[in-house]
Amino acid sequence: MHFPVSLQAGLWGLLAGAALVLGAAIAWFANVPQRAIAGVTAFGAGVLISALAFELMDDAYERGGFGATAAGFLSGAIVYTVANWMLARHGAKHRKRSQGKQPSEEEDPGSGMAIAVGALLDGIPESIVIGLSLLSGGVVSFVAVIAIFLSNIPEGLSSAAGMKKAGRSAVYVFGVWSAIALASAGASWAGYAVFRDFSPNIVAGTTAVAAGAILAMLADTMIPEAFEQAHDAAGLITVAGFLASFALSKLGQ
Repeated sequence: MHFPVSLQAGLWGLLAGAALVLGAAIAWFANVPQRAIAGVTAFGAGVLISALAFELMDDAYERGGFGATAAGFLSGAIVYTVANWMLARHGAKHRKRSQGKQPSEEEDPGSGMAIAVGALLDGIPESIVIGLSLLSGGVVSFVAVIAIFLSNIPEGLSSAAGMKKAGRSAVYVFGVWSAIALASAGASWAGYAVFRDFSPNIVAGTTAVAAGAILAMLADTMIPEAFEQAHDAAGLITVAGFLASFALSKLGQ
């Protein structure tokens, strides 16, 4: 059965987003040591750094040149940073922390919604990239899907562990991550359906926007979480994740 390309985009986004639910389930049902969570987070950060360097930025540059790529990259980082700063003021600062730093609803009313919105903010740029990758001949970038899937597991794992320690219910935790998985599907669909008729410069700029937002997210949330517990091993584990994603990108050529 041949699915329309836009539907394929949504399904690939759903697959990548489902890794968030998988990570949350591991955190909820298993007693994962803090250093293990930090190590998985560091690995996921390395995977994403490699993917945005060798997949996203390279693709954006080939489509639209340096100007569109640079403008999009900086814009994505700025938009993410401003949005992240606003959410942090409402209790979402430590949404990816697993060590009990997330506030409970009693400690900071409204923080639950801010954390959910923050998690959505973190996941949407990655998902749009999947849809954009289908613009090149209707074939998805398997490297991007695998990289995002691998990085989503530690994101869901670390954040859900923090939600559990903050006293949030299973309904809240799995509701948040299931909703974001569905939103990831929608974002991937939009990445293809909305941008398929746009000029290469706009597609390039959008890809670079996503890359800038992802890198800002890594620096603001995932890397601090990884370093706090993994300490000296965080760099080595991040390098291992980078190398794994780099190998996938070369094997896929």
